Amino acid sequence: MPASVVFGRNEKCRINRNIFVLGFAFMVHFTAFHGAANLQSSVNTDDGAGTFTLAAIYFSLILSNIFLPAVVIKWLGCKWAIAVSFIAYMPFIAAQFYPYLHTLVPAGMMVGFGGGPLWCAKCTYLSVVAEPYSKLSGISSEVLVMRFFGLFFMFYQMAQIWGNLVSSAILSSSLGESTEFLLNETVASNAASLNNISVLTQDLGATCGVNFCNGGDVHENSNLQPPSALKIQVIAGVYLACMAAASILVAVGVDSLNRYNAGRQAASQGKSGIHLLSVTLRQLRHKYQLLLLPVIGYIGAEQAFMAADFTQAFVGCAYGISNIGYVMICFGVFNALAAPIAGALVKLTGRYPVMCTALLLNLCLLSALISWRPNPDQWLVFYGLAAIWGCADAVWLVQVNALSGILFPGNEEAAYSNFRLWEATGSVLSYASAPYLCVRTRLYILLGLLLLGFSGYTTIELMEYQAKRRHHQERNFELVSAKE
Repeated sequence: MPASVVFGRNEKCRINRNIFVLGFAFMVHFTAFHGAANLQSSVNTDDGAGTFTLAAIYFSLILSNIFLPAVVIKWLGCKWAIAVSFIAYMPFIAAQFYPYLHTLVPAGMMVGFGGGPLWCAKCTYLSVVAEPYSKLSGISSEVLVMRFFGLFFMFYQMAQIWGNLVSSAILSSSLGESTEFLLNETVASNAASLNNISVLTQDLGATCGVNFCNGGDVHENSNLQPPSALKIQVIAGVYLACMAAASILVAVGVDSLNRYNAGRQAASQGKSGIHLLSVTLRQLRHKYQLLLLPVIGYIGAEQAFMAADFTQAFVGCAYGISNIGYVMICFGVFNALAAPIAGALVKLTGRYPVMCTALLLNLCLLSALISWRPNPDQWLVFYGLAAIWGCADAVWLVQVNALSGILFPGNEEAAYSNFRLWEATGSVLSYASAPYLCVRTRLYILLGLLLLGFSGYTTIELMEYQAKRRHHQERNFELVSAKE
């Protein structure tokens, strides 16, 4: 029983070990998921299977976030909810061995259904263990929660790096290119010799980048030829091993939350799915929440564009599928670095100048994507665009998340539920429309959504400024009246 647990002098080390193991397990698990997800739109192109799978993930994630966390955590507890949710991601990787629409989409739905309980259980675990650690150390539990989350996300952000490194290393290798593959290659090269001049003079900018359209002549581009089945199977095998290892790490290396739950309300006493949904929808009556919806939708849409269109239409089409992972590593590194830097700048300059900087970065980025014609010789440009995208995305994600909590004190749960809901909605719509809209059209939609979203955010800042100014004037008037 939790009440019988007596904490010794080594309990702080034990809690730190739990957080370290949990963060490391998430890093190992999402090394596999991010690595596989970034390849979907480029590798599984038949019938748009890859992009439809990503849309299925985020659609089921919407339902999962609303209906499953409270029930799953009540049944299993936080520790086992995390371990079992890891397992729910594994069919998505296993489907890469037989990658068709009818296998990938249901497997993607499983990822979404596992995602809701997974992230809720993680947040609950870190928040709960901060309380006994606070009593043992004398440090405020709020400070400890921020510290624990910071340590956790340090591990989580590294998953983008390792996952893409694994996939690119395997795709760039000569695996499966011996014996019979070499015979096929010689036959193909003889056949291609007749068209050698046209290949050499091929203008990739005419079919890649902003001019990319699914189903066009772009599929004749050798850069977009899917890698050998053996390479995909090896990648899937490595990723499956990562996910299995992550689940075992949590099951064996993390203490049950019952050890630290004495004297507090159980974590499973959260809102039911229907209650949370009604609270989320009621929050839309608030004008600030409505004004935030476009920028939240933009965050989901731009992340989906990066994962699906940028990787396929720009990097894969012009630079090669094997280089997608390396470019996405650059995105992940700058995304991880920009978040704390932006937070420090907000303390110095205020929020609005930092948000304006993100707007400027995105406007320059989208303008460059519209006007630039990708060329493999300009390889540094791919990494530069990914770095800028990572910086801007970090600012939007962190600052709009923080703003959701600042604007609605006492209603944070409904505010963050709306953030997850509309961010996922933006991602779903972006992924689902990818097979039907050319990249040029999608870029213009993104540009319009960005301007609309920033206008809504600016309106909130103006309304807050006017409200504070009125309050200041009223306060001054009260002081003057008191003196008279």
